[in-house]
Amino acid sequence: MSHHKKAVSQCVLERRNRLSAEERQRKSEAIFAAVAELPEVRAANTVMCFVSFRSEVLTGPIIRWCLAQGKAVVVPRVMAPRHMEAFALTDLEKDLSPGSFGIPEPREGLERVPPRRIDVVIVPGSVFDLSGDRLGYGGGFYDSFLPRLRRGVPRVAIAFELQVLDDVPEEHHDLPMDLLVTETGVRRFQHGPGEWQQRFGTAETAKPGAARDGTG
Repeated sequence: MSHHKKAVSQCVLERRNRLSAEERQRKSEAIFAAVAELPEVRAANTVMCFVSFRSEVLTGPIIRWCLAQGKAVVVPRVMAPRHMEAFALTDLEKDLSPGSFGIPEPREGLERVPPRRIDVVIVPGSVFDLSGDRLGYGGGFYDSFLPRLRRGVPRVAIAFELQVLDDVPEEHHDLPMDLLVTETGVRRFQHGPGEWQQRFGTAETAKPGAARDGTG
C-alpha cells in the first residue's frame, strides 16, 4: 500500500475507532437489516463473509441469519502472505479460533471451499468511495482472492458511512465493489463489461449454485 493510501486509511480508521459500542451496535444492526434484504444475498446458496474484528461492522448477525436460512457460510483464513482461503462454518461459537493478526478464523479440520462455489462475498475494508473503489488494510488478501471467484459473483462491501469518501486512490489491481451497504442505505455501482478482463484476464461466469462438485 502506498504512503498516500496508508495515510487515508489510517485517518478513516481512527474515526471508526472512535465510535462508541452503542453506535457501532446500532449502525451494524441497520447494515444487517439491509444486507438481509439484498436479492444477491437471498438468492445465494453459498455466502462468504468476513468475521468482524476490532471496530469493524459486526458480522455475527449476518452469519447467524445466513445459517438460519439454510445457506452455506464460508469465512476466510490467512494461509500465507497475500493468500487466504475460504472454509465452511456451521457454528459461529465453536468453529472459530484466534488466527493471523488475532482475527478470529476457522479452526483446523473444517472443509475448505473452492472460490468457484461462492455465490456472493461480503467484503471488509478501511475506506470506500462513491465509485465503489476500496482500500483494504494493506495485506492484499482480498486483492488476490476476489479474482479467483467466478465472473459476476456480487462483491458486497459493508462499512460505516464515515468510511465513505468522494474518491480513494486506486491501482490497476484494485477490483471495485458491486454494492456498498452502510447504515444509511445501499449503493449500487455499474462497471464496464470489460473491467474484469482488463484488470484480471478471463474468468468463469457466475451462476448461483453452480460448480458444486467439491473439487478445486
